[in-house]
Amino acid sequence: MHNFEIESDFNEYIKAFLEENSKHNLISKNDEKVLWEKHIYDSLGIKLFIEKYKIMPKTLLDIGCGGGFPCVPIAIEYPNIKVTGLDSIHKKISSVQAVKEKLNLNNLELICDRVENIKDKRFDIVVSRAVADMTKITGYALPLVKKGGYFAAYKSKKALEELDRAKSIIKKFGGEVVDIIEYNLPLEEIYERNLVCIKKL
Repeated sequence: MHNFEIESDFNEYIKAFLEENSKHNLISKNDEKVLWEKHIYDSLGIKLFIEKYKIMPKTLLDIGCGGGFPCVPIAIEYPNIKVTGLDSIHKKISSVQAVKEKLNLNNLELICDRVENIKDKRFDIVVSRAVADMTKITGYALPLVKKGGYFAAYKSKKALEELDRAKSIIKKFGGEVVDIIEYNLPLEEIYERNLVCIKKL
């Protein structure tokens, strides 16, 4: 991911996030040391997909955004995308809201609710990172994707096993796997990631 290894672009965000993390323990102290490499860099994996397929979504939903990954790095990187972060845990949404206000991220909207209660909205891209296995998350995500839009799931190297189990769910909701984009995080040990890209037909 040659073109976003610019940690300095995210210095303000790192500062704001660490401040919130000290109050609410969104990630572990060990993970704080690799915040850029493990969480922000990984969140920006969506760039590989956007650039490869030369698409520019207008709207993006992050299901189970937790402490703001990947929704906040995506909102910073793409100020023209209207990004929505969804999580049912109030503490997490409040923390992301505080970061949003510090950084003046006007293109980021946050919703504290369960995904099954979001009925009336559709998005160009839906993403999810570290929430549930493919069978479960695809059933939540694909109904919220516009026709012709995409669901991109951030997964470990076990992605293929999960996909195998999720075939019938993907088909049921009119999806088709169009790509699995592999990349490594810039950590000392090899840390493989897979972005599973499913198109809503």
